[in-house]
Amino acid sequence: MYPSSRASRVLIAASTPVAIIAAAAMVWQSSNAAFTGSTRNSGNNWAAGSVALSDDDAGSARFQVENLVPGQTESKCLKVTANASVPGTVKGYAVNPAPSVHGLENRIKITIEGGAGGGFSSCDGFVSEETIIAGVTLGQMAAIDTYEEAIGGWQVETGTSSRTYRLTWTFDTTGMTQNQIDQLQGDRTGIDMQWELRSS
Repeated sequence: MYPSSRASRVLIAASTPVAIIAAAAMVWQSSNAAFTGSTRNSGNNWAAGSVALSDDDAGSARFQVENLVPGQTESKCLKVTANASVPGTVKGYAVNPAPSVHGLENRIKITIEGGAGGGFSSCDGFVSEETIIAGVTLGQMAAIDTYEEAIGGWQVETGTSSRTYRLTWTFDTTGMTQNQIDQLQGDRTGIDMQWELRSS
């Protein structure tokens, strides 16, 4: 049985406000979802500064001396390059000392100068700017084995910079008797010089 024409009109009239209210609610919800706001502080990061030190020896020893005799002397250079994003200080100290049997390390005296020019292949063009140590024996140098006790004090700024070190050694037998000198025959000693850069 179908509703009368009057009943249909009443049903339509009654349902219309409900439809309008439902539609209005949907519009309000849609509008509410659209009104948002946010802000972001992007790209935050923290990077530590860096320091790097290298030299031009290509992995070779600076001195390899055989058959040395009393009074012999020699000078060679080493160019050290710093690459740093923060300031720092370069100092030198001894590592890997190799004491001899008869005290040869106490008769090899070294002088170290800092300056510019020259390099591992040749000291040609080297200009001394300071004498870092003078007449120190290898035995004494071996006791300077930490950065805190190290010699020098090259102040490095940010960026890339270089400094050349000239090392001069002398086999000094001054004050020794002939017998004492003869005891050094065939004796052997060694030491490594390490240059270290630390940030300020």
